[in-house]
This record gives sequence, C-alpha cells and structure tokens, in this order.
Amino acid sequence: MQRSEFLERFSGVYELSPWVAEKAWDAGLGTDADLPDGLARALMEVVNAQDKNRLMKLIRNHPDLAGKAAIAGKLTEESTTEQSSAGIDQCTNEEFEKFTSLNDRYKHKFGFPFIMAVRDSNRHAILGAFEQRLHNNREQEFNRALEEIHKIARFRLADLL
Repeated sequence: MQRSEFLERFSGVYELSPWVAEKAWDAGLGTDADLPDGLARALMEVVNAQDKNRLMKLIRNHPDLAGKAAIAGKLTEESTTEQSSAGIDQCTNEEFEKFTSLNDRYKHKFGFPFIMAVRDSNRHAILGAFEQRLHNNREQEFNRALEEIHKIARFRLADLL
C-alpha cells in the first residue's frame, strides 16, 4: 500500500486527527502492522508518544454524546454510526436533557468532553457511566479518555479491515 492509500484509508481512525496515521506511516510500519492488532498498536504508540497538549487536543476533537453536533448532523460519519449503534439517536426528551446536563457538568469539571467507546453499549449504560465517572478526578478522566479513544480506534480499524 502506498502512503496516499494508507492515509486515505486510516486517517479517520482517530477522530479528526489524521496526523496519527501520518506519523505512523512516516515512522515506518513493520510487517506486524499488516495485521489489525499490529496496526492498532502502531497507531496507539504514536498517540501515546505525544505531549499532554497534543493529547488534550485529540481528546477535545471528540464530540459530545447526544450533543449539538449530533443534532445538527455535523458529526463525522464514524461518530454518527457509533452513536446510532448505541441508540443515542433515539433518546427521549428526558434522556436528551440528561445527556445535555451531564455533558455540561462533565466539561465544566474536567475541561474536555466525556468519551466512551459506545459501540456494543446502550444509552442507559452510557448515562450510568457518565454519572459514575463524574466522581473521578481530572487525571483519572484524562487517562480514561485516552483508553476510550484507543478502544474507539480499534473498533474503527476492525470496520476498515
């Protein structure tokens, strides 16, 4: 695969962060990257090698769950599919208000959006996780956000491969 093909195919694995695929390619991918786990590891290593400011930008690239971007149809195709798979697009008015309130509280406390790999979940479990994670400290949630981003990336890679 040529660089341009690789970037076209894998630039969306990390939300609005094509630099991850670019840096992975430019660093050189070994034969282990021919397999999904190997490619996932290579991309994850690129992310984990970044400084805190770049990681915060990566975290902030993620949309709110059931947020304004979703309502306006401005999510990436991947995020739209992921949120729909969890039934977030089927929220009742009460659930939507709860998502809005929790999004606001979470961002106020931590300074970045709540991130959860929502595939194979549902809106009720997501709301429960939201409420539980509001009790964590900022460092815990920063690390958890990165863990969840890596899970999202693995789901996206599985779809592509």
